[in-house]
Amino acid sequence: MDVLPGGTATFLLLFGLFLGAFAVRSGLRLARVLRLVRSGERAEGRCARRRVVDRGSDMENRYRTEYVFAFRAPDGREVEFTDHAPGPFGFEVGAPVRVSYDPADPAGRATVAGPGSWGPILMPTVFAVVLGLFALGLLAGFVAMRF
Repeated sequence: MDVLPGGTATFLLLFGLFLGAFAVRSGLRLARVLRLVRSGERAEGRCARRRVVDRGSDMENRYRTEYVFAFRAPDGREVEFTDHAPGPFGFEVGAPVRVSYDPADPAGRATVAGPGSWGPILMPTVFAVVLGLFALGLLAGFVAMRF
């Protein structure tokens, strides 16, 4: 009994498109971070604090650690932001970091990626490549089954 119309071919198509969407999302995140590292404004910052976020009791990994970074913008205001993947070992509170940011939206578009902190570049790259390869494999399987 087939659960989906078209059976296995439909599953390959839908799951391939699903993984492909996540690969594209990771690729867009990577492009944004690389653009900030290459042409964003630079400032000296610090790890302001670590906080544990409760994602809900129904999640497999219920708790997640977020790192909040702070830097002083040229206009004198203190800007805080979180970076998605600071690295596998994290940062100590108060640790100095180099911040690359977009002056038009410093709180919304900032990263600590660069020398000493390659996590914000490495993690989206790994996700984009691995998920992209799986998506291509599933979509190739779909094409092979249909034609």
